[in-house]
Amino acid sequence: MPQTHAARATRAYSLADFYYALPPELIAQYPLPVRSASRLLDGRSDAPVDRTFSDLPSLLRPGDLLVFNNTKVLNARLRAAKTSGGVVEVLVERLLTPTLALTQLRASHAPKPGTRIVIAGKRNAEIIGRDDRFFQVQLLDADSDFETLMRDAGELPLPPYMQRAAGESDTSRYQTVYAQHAGAVAAPTAGLHFDEATLTACRARGVAMAEVTLHVGAGTFLPVKTETIAEHKMHRERYVLPQATVDAINVCKARGGRVVAVGTTSVRTLEGCVRECGELRAHESETDIFITPGYEFRVVDLLLTNFHLPKSTLLMLVSAFSGYDHIRSLYAHAIAERYRFFSYGDAMLLQKNAP
Repeated sequence: MPQTHAARATRAYSLADFYYALPPELIAQYPLPVRSASRLLDGRSDAPVDRTFSDLPSLLRPGDLLVFNNTKVLNARLRAAKTSGGVVEVLVERLLTPTLALTQLRASHAPKPGTRIVIAGKRNAEIIGRDDRFFQVQLLDADSDFETLMRDAGELPLPPYMQRAAGESDTSRYQTVYAQHAGAVAAPTAGLHFDEATLTACRARGVAMAEVTLHVGAGTFLPVKTETIAEHKMHRERYVLPQATVDAINVCKARGGRVVAVGTTSVRTLEGCVRECGELRAHESETDIFITPGYEFRVVDLLLTNFHLPKSTLLMLVSAFSGYDHIRSLYAHAIAERYRFFSYGDAMLLQKNAP
């Protein structure tokens, strides 16, 4: 049986502590032909074990509970142009109203509030405000709304480290097989490894399943710019935690099972709810929980996750979950063994560090 490794450290960490050197060729630009053919780095004990993702059902116990994030990625990237000239890329972060969106904008010169743009060559809009890295964009035509615009003219927003446009295969492969509720601008990538055969094998093993919804925002890719990580302003993401999932977690804990979060977004939902409400209960809200080493996890026992960017908030989260030194060791092993990194890359299975 895997043994819990050394206790969580509580020293002060700086941004530089979460840097690691990654050879660019290890950044996965395309998915593998078969979802469950990805590699799985079993990091539950001190010594890493190289496996494949299809091994996952055998690593779980009857009575464990997998918690999935069932969000669905929107076609949130829109092409636009300033009425004065100049190309603008609009990435919808979230809809504030049907005609008002919080967005990230890419242009040769950052547009100022009051700037008019034309989206998809036909819809007039105005930038009406800015909050740090995000811009509020208001559609001006009476017969237009962002949901229709994204459906008709939007593109799937692959992460910036995939240096290519989305292709036809990404339409299905950058969604989980259980995606239901549209609202994310990035996939909950740990779930991309699951196919129907793996889900069936987990059920046959006696593993229960439950779902949450957290709409991943574009802020998940924003870099931390403050050397003192406590000064970082975390982005907010919408989530829904259903009563059925709360009940499933309570039953799992009562029978001695383990709650296995599929991805950091499931972790953020469960732990964010406990932080906001003081307990795990059915809830719909937004979370800006920022999990760093020293955090005490209240719900999650095991974490299935992909590899995360250097200096990212998600690397800080997994370091909090399994221990800073342990994560450093696992990442060094993954690089040496040529694992594939980030959204279309390989996965790792982690055990919660001892308090």
